[in-house]
Amino acid sequence: MRYQAVLDRVHREIQPWIGGGEVAHYIPELARISPHKFGMAVVTIDGQAYAVGDAHERFSIQSISKLFACTLAFQLLGNELWQRVGREPSGTAFNSLIQLETERGKPRNPFINAGALVVTDVLARRFVRAETAVVEFIRRLIAVPDVDYDPRVALSEMAHAQRNRAIAHFIDSFGNMRMPPDLVVEAYCRQCAISMSCLELARAGLFLANGGVAPISGERILDPSSTKRLSALMLTCGTYDAAGDFVYRVGLPAKSGVGGGILAVLPGDMAVCVWSPGLDTNGNSHAGVQALELMTTYTGRSIF
Repeated sequence: MRYQAVLDRVHREIQPWIGGGEVAHYIPELARISPHKFGMAVVTIDGQAYAVGDAHERFSIQSISKLFACTLAFQLLGNELWQRVGREPSGTAFNSLIQLETERGKPRNPFINAGALVVTDVLARRFVRAETAVVEFIRRLIAVPDVDYDPRVALSEMAHAQRNRAIAHFIDSFGNMRMPPDLVVEAYCRQCAISMSCLELARAGLFLANGGVAPISGERILDPSSTKRLSALMLTCGTYDAAGDFVYRVGLPAKSGVGGGILAVLPGDMAVCVWSPGLDTNGNSHAGVQALELMTTYTGRSIF
């Protein structure tokens, strides 16, 4: 597959969409990012890398970090994890509290904020600093020792984390938190503030395209069955309450973040990451979704 030629074509044709949408103004540090940034990278399981635009520039990965935190928690607990967090699409906003009331503190899935907070609680019980465990896991996946969270973004998030604190305390009221909720929220904010480039994120996601083995290190991260299950969760829950539309348009398991990034995988072949900070009304990158749709259309390759 001539991925570079496809990326170049997508980069030319996506120009009218770049700058559309709204940056995540509710996190002041993210509000400073230019909405006209655009980067896209593809990395294949045999190590070939292709990139266009701002693919080498690091950005705040935000909710894409939930994928790596969930992987760590799944390594620790296996199917026991699903006793505390569900596996169903939410159909509501990523920071909603509505379903927690009727479902007695068990979040719908690990990729909405409520579910990610329970996952962080799992990690906080096992590691001195949950966010550091996620950072070190990502460093190991891509062999890049300087990947870290941005302290300015973390502080900005913590200063505006009232909704996440409410969610964590509400979950705790149902007995589904083991650690102090405020500690969990602070770890979660630092985790979301991890900064990576499109190329680095694509490399980090390769283990899902490679049957659970990280190609760079050769380390088995998950067994093939667990890899399938995590990829299925990405497909159905990874792009907030727009998952159905995303699957219809793009056809790849993916995880998005309000920093404007989207990480997607094609099992047996490659991982792709796109970054454009302007968000649509669901919190997904406006230009990023369109770019991924163009890519799978021009390559004729998706999971379907």
